[in-house]
Amino acid sequence: MRIASSQFQATMDRSLQVNQERITVLTQQMASGQRIMLPSDDPIGAVRLSRLTREETMIQQYKDNIAAVKSRMFSDEQFLSSITIDMTEARDLLVWASDGANTPGDLNSMVTAITALRDSIFYTTNTKDQEGRYIFSGTAATTAPVTYDPTQAAGARYSFTGNADSQLVIVGNDITQAANVSLMGIEALLNHMDAVADAASQPGVSANTEPTHSIVRDALDGIDTVMTLVSNKIAISGGSQKILGTLNDNLSNVSLSNNMALHDIGALDFGFAATDLNGYKTSLEATYKAYANVGHLSLFDLL
Repeated sequence: MRIASSQFQATMDRSLQVNQERITVLTQQMASGQRIMLPSDDPIGAVRLSRLTREETMIQQYKDNIAAVKSRMFSDEQFLSSITIDMTEARDLLVWASDGANTPGDLNSMVTAITALRDSIFYTTNTKDQEGRYIFSGTAATTAPVTYDPTQAAGARYSFTGNADSQLVIVGNDITQAANVSLMGIEALLNHMDAVADAASQPGVSANTEPTHSIVRDALDGIDTVMTLVSNKIAISGGSQKILGTLNDNLSNVSLSNNMALHDIGALDFGFAATDLNGYKTSLEATYKAYANVGHLSLFDLL
């Protein structure tokens, strides 16, 4: 059978091209360490890699959200603890003020301390974060949670101007966590303390007479109510941080499993790749030699 020169040329070119392409692909795979460079290299494996990569991206976002929420909750907890300390000191003062054996001078001397504690709670409640947003206003982060109106009578000067809405952050698949805290209700405590300070500053004041007796008693009840409110928020925050820590550990385990699967599916076996590369190089060299030798042959050599 005769083989035309053009047919021989095409066959040699095709063989050279196939070998060179495989050498190029193997070289790129070995350089990157990845077996799948294009979806066509392994369509099923490429789909699995795509899904795993997408899931891993989501997991990393969840973990970032958890870290941010935990940091925010820890910071909020410190401020809430500070408010609790101030309320505890204020309660001790009010217990002392309710003692009917106190003289007017004793009650007058309490004003400075109760005013300082009132202002401390007020300023802590209106704390801002590093971005200038109020941390205890619910979702109304640009509005101060508590405002003060000096034109009102004592006991009615403080108002809550935030809200009680929750800012939910996604921390897992269909799992959300409130990242903010609202201190709605603390304005009542501030008004009680303000009323006590005003009453205790009056000349001849006595804890045994009205309205001073009722004002001090209501302030004690108000402190107990708000202390329970704040203590519950601290307890909820602590419990939520533990849950978030467990969730973060679970996500880390899933991430580890995903990364192992990504490696198993997409990683290149360098031993097999090196063997294939040597084989294609040998085939390429043989093709070049065969092409050169056949190219010098002539029918006249057989005559």
